[in-house]
Amino acid sequence: MPALKAGSRPPWVGLGAAVWVQIATGNIYTFPLYSASLKTVMGYNQHQLTILGVANDIGENIGIPAGIACNKFPPWVVLSIGVCVCFLGYGVLWLAVSQTVQSLPFWLLFIALCVATNGSSWLGTAVLVTNMKNFPLSRGTVAGILKGYIGLSAAVYTEVYTMVLGESASKLLLFLTLGIPLVCLAMMYFIRPCTPASGEDSSVHVHFLFTQAASIALAIYLLTTTILKDILSLSNTISYVLIAIMIILLMAPIAIPIKMTLFPANPKKPMPLIGSSNDLGAEEGDSSQTESLLVPSSSEPYLGSFYESEDVSEVDILLAVGEGAVKKKRKPKRGEDFTFREAVVKADFWLLWLVYFLGVGSGVTVLNNLAQIGVALGVDDTTVLLSLFSFCNFLGRLGAGAVSEHFVRSKTIPRTVWMAFAQIIMIVAFLLYASGISGTLYAATALLGICYGVQIAIMIPVASELFGLKHFGIIFNFMGLGNPLAALLFSGLLAGYVYDIEEAKQGGSSCLGPNCFRLTFYVLASMCGLGTILSIILTIRIKPVYQMLYAGGSFRISQSSNH
Repeated sequence: MPALKAGSRPPWVGLGAAVWVQIATGNIYTFPLYSASLKTVMGYNQHQLTILGVANDIGENIGIPAGIACNKFPPWVVLSIGVCVCFLGYGVLWLAVSQTVQSLPFWLLFIALCVATNGSSWLGTAVLVTNMKNFPLSRGTVAGILKGYIGLSAAVYTEVYTMVLGESASKLLLFLTLGIPLVCLAMMYFIRPCTPASGEDSSVHVHFLFTQAASIALAIYLLTTTILKDILSLSNTISYVLIAIMIILLMAPIAIPIKMTLFPANPKKPMPLIGSSNDLGAEEGDSSQTESLLVPSSSEPYLGSFYESEDVSEVDILLAVGEGAVKKKRKPKRGEDFTFREAVVKADFWLLWLVYFLGVGSGVTVLNNLAQIGVALGVDDTTVLLSLFSFCNFLGRLGAGAVSEHFVRSKTIPRTVWMAFAQIIMIVAFLLYASGISGTLYAATALLGICYGVQIAIMIPVASELFGLKHFGIIFNFMGLGNPLAALLFSGLLAGYVYDIEEAKQGGSSCLGPNCFRLTFYVLASMCGLGTILSIILTIRIKPVYQMLYAGGSFRISQSSNH
């Protein structure tokens, strides 16, 4: 493993760079922008288009290889893989939509879309795992910020699509093919393991508040400019100026390390976090203080290294245990570090997976079909719907991280209670969609965007708090598999099928009216009802864990996490 980057400034440099990578990672939300052109150019029906939407979700959420790679390689390796697959996948899609290559088969485009969006899992896993370990005492806040910027990315891409690319799907795909690799290669050097920032330092709280405020300012700006673009005819010059301001706002988090450089605080002797979920201090090999603190106690003579040696057989371990040379390793408790195999047999693991599956899966079904839903309900310009969803998705992610962090520290309320509240609101949103009442489309989209963001922002810190940070990349990416599976069931097999049947009844080239998706919305509402019940059960089960972890108002790192 590479040596840690020491000092209080590097983690904030890495967080600022991660913002740009997260915006690039949000390419998964651009599917509604080019799906109509893909359908027209390739002559697909709605069912085929929804299957491609499922491919979009499959690629995004096959992240277990990225999680394994994060445990074995430095972040730049994982980022490099993401860059390569994005270039290849979107390159093939650009060849198809631009008609540079004619008559590409459906199966090839399905694979290309899986590959293209799979780059997001590599990029997102690298920056999320690295920053969660760099800020282990502020997991909810960090997850909310990073996932919030992904939520904003749809609006960022929409701005670029409408103001710079002339609403050309082929230009957008070329931009994704070349732009994502360039951004990630530029940021790669700054995303690295660092000495964890101290959560007890008041400046850390101020810096997080600044980052959150900067992201909110960006969100408001994006929503405002999207509305202006929709109601006014802006010249190219004004459009480019607006894009330049957006870029400046995206650079705002870099102000933190710049301020720390120009106005350094009084230096304090850093105290490594001992017994942390990833033993981060152990990687800084040239620190004698760290080494002395990590010397095993006499009651457990080098137990960890004995068990971690791959060359020691089980028979040798049993003999050593019998002779009293070592103590038998106990199974981890919730709140300590679990391996994937240890976590996957726990009831809480599958409860969290199911809650996430039902909440995010139902939300992504609407997202994949948002353009068609808008047209069916009488909206001509569906980019406004996408921007509204993006803005509210961001609010849900950022707000869930901050609000859950406050209540978990002040009241030890498990974060999963917010997943229950969110899914109750999602039921209301789906019923509004199904009603087809004039004026409810935007309200339903806003509510759904917020609640969709809440599910994502809550699952991430909960997984790390229940099962530790050591194998967090693998565990969190396995949780993410609920997204494409639900998209396949609810979007590919349900929504597309219902839409095509109603379209055939109407005898037109597209389906119009609330009946196009009404049955789908009723099914999604019932799924969220089930998800609410399961999230309440999970909250009750893990309440003691949060009382243990956050007793005294701050996160307590287990001293028995080393295994």
